[in-house]
Amino acid sequence: MRRRIPRTDLLLREPRLSAAVDRLGARVVKAAVRQAQQQAREGSIAPDQVSETALALLPATAGGLCPVINATGVLLHTNLGRAPLSAAARQAVQEAAGPTDVELDLATGVRARRGRSALAALHERVPAAGAVHVVNNGAAALVLAATALAAGREIIVSRGEMVEIGDGFRLPDLLVSTGARLREVGTTNRTTAADYAGVIGPDTGFVLKVHPSNFRITGFTRAAEVAELAGLGVPVVADIGSGLLAPHPALPEEPDADTQLRAGAALVTASGDKLLGGPQCGLLLGDRDLVRSLARHPLARALRVDKLTLAALEATLTGPPTPTALALTTDPARLLTRADRLAGDLAADGIDVRAVECTATVGGGGAPGVALPSAALSLPEPYAAALRTSRIPVVGRLEAGRCLLDLRAVPEEDDELLAQAVRTAGPGDGERPAPTAAER
Repeated sequence: MRRRIPRTDLLLREPRLSAAVDRLGARVVKAAVRQAQQQAREGSIAPDQVSETALALLPATAGGLCPVINATGVLLHTNLGRAPLSAAARQAVQEAAGPTDVELDLATGVRARRGRSALAALHERVPAAGAVHVVNNGAAALVLAATALAAGREIIVSRGEMVEIGDGFRLPDLLVSTGARLREVGTTNRTTAADYAGVIGPDTGFVLKVHPSNFRITGFTRAAEVAELAGLGVPVVADIGSGLLAPHPALPEEPDADTQLRAGAALVTASGDKLLGGPQCGLLLGDRDLVRSLARHPLARALRVDKLTLAALEATLTGPPTPTALALTTDPARLLTRADRLAGDLAADGIDVRAVECTATVGGGGAPGVALPSAALSLPEPYAAALRTSRIPVVGRLEAGRCLLDLRAVPEEDDELLAQAVRTAGPGDGERPAPTAAER
């Protein structure tokens, strides 16, 4: 039997494996071939199954990231990459992957402003800004502002806004790393404009107003608004976090860039991969001279974004509604209709499933406390682990001893893919082969 196992060189000439070499690289394909040959030597597959087994072992892409279906009910799930890009943004990234005019004026043949069309699109969306700039993430935007405006000086910030962001990163540590000193004012639950005014002096770099984003303080509270701070004689930097550019009817308490600038903020910083629904990047919007000085700061070169991010950002700003925007405004009745249909189809296959009403959240540090009515498929708890390692990975959540697959963040066009994953990922089945080309 071992003599009948195909040689590696012959297998690599097989058209489908040869095409895989062009797509994934020879090293990856050879590793899959050798793994399949070893299975044949051990007798777990027949020699004539080596080629098919090697194809099944190949990853979907040359990268290590695995696409998943987000059925957690968290629209902007940080562990799943936050905002999914729109089809327009994905197409823009693909087109920008080769040589582009990112810093070249094709009409004159001379160097041009980097990402000028993306910056123009951002400026158009926030007309209250005198100028705009983009760096590689939201934290970088704040670091650039702190370094340029307050290195060796003081940043005044409320004690109630000394937040911790994801993975244990704390705002005070981030700001102090720039060489600035923090001047805390007020208390955890109450800070007034007078608290800020009382400590402003010649050493003040700026007043920082931070949106708590991932938590809420209720009860006996008070927070000074940007409009109250704008007249204190020093720049006000508003870190709104979630990237909402203008007011949104579904999120009336979420701060947005346009409102903060019109209230008097000299600078607004935000993330691009949250409520904006775009790629990971940091947005800086505000006073024209201030933003331009930040863009020319030496640190800005280390924090700049690449052409793929610029392409995705522009398409997000100018293209159709993003998946995040659609998920945020989906009619709960429509979600329940989808859940009922899917549950009926799966129950007909003998699966213990039912449609249930549930509650989704925005996530990603946006709109804390906002509950989004939703609908889900309710399955036995063991399905949670089985679906995560299935041929089509699906990430849900556990609630009251059941695995819920919340549909609010699942595009309707993925419903059949979701149903297929449930059918093939029976509890206890463990890991499965990589998706086939048709499934991908």
